[in-house]
Amino acid sequence: MNRRTFLAASGTGILGGVAGCLDGNSTGNDSDGYGPEPETEPDERSIDTSSYETQTFEGVEVPLAPIDDIFYWYQRQEARVVDARGSAQYKKAHIAGAPLSTAPDGVSDDPVSDWSKDDRIVTYCGCPHHLSGLRAASLIDNGYEEVYALDEGFGAWIDSGYPLEGSEVSADRATYEIRGQSDPAYTGEMVMLEQVDADRLEAAPIDDDGSYTLQLHFDGSTDSRFRVKAPDYTVEGTLEELTSSTLTA
Repeated sequence: MNRRTFLAASGTGILGGVAGCLDGNSTGNDSDGYGPEPETEPDERSIDTSSYETQTFEGVEVPLAPIDDIFYWYQRQEARVVDARGSAQYKKAHIAGAPLSTAPDGVSDDPVSDWSKDDRIVTYCGCPHHLSGLRAASLIDNGYEEVYALDEGFGAWIDSGYPLEGSEVSADRATYEIRGQSDPAYTGEMVMLEQVDADRLEAAPIDDDGSYTLQLHFDGSTDSRFRVKAPDYTVEGTLEELTSSTLTA
């Protein structure tokens, strides 16, 4: 459903926003998933979604949509966008108008539960599409008819200067890679990274040889502790500890 039709039917207010800017007054989960009302819409063009690559999450095929197509829908208010990350990341920065709907199954009183099953929905995360793929798979499994995950991830949205909300986006954030090894029998399953005592999530799939790489953009304390949960083991430590060697059972 196009947002203009939705607004006419419901009387919902329009969310304002400026491309590339952060709004420290973002309130969280009362957004409807649509972007700011544009002053000028992009010219209409045809998008062949059947050509999208897909990836399997929890046995569900999820189409991965490129950022150019998603931003086109976003500008024309023809898709609802949801953030599949944790609340700590969401509060710092998220796509303007996107509510939080954490992977895999959403949050308490999840806003998506009130949306029509035939709405076009785009999920996103920062890793670049592992958490968003899990959330999209759950939505598809629950009967939502047109769901995509942002292929390139939230970092590409930030780098493009597209509309943001949140308390901060740090240009000085560091990128960490946590490498591990699991049993190849778990190929395709997800390894989850959680920040201890904070709602921060990342995820990565296990490759055919049992290896995996978790990528984290983080500007917090180096003393912060994280937990890596693979199918066959769990490891906890600081980022320095977790990145110093390959994690194993």
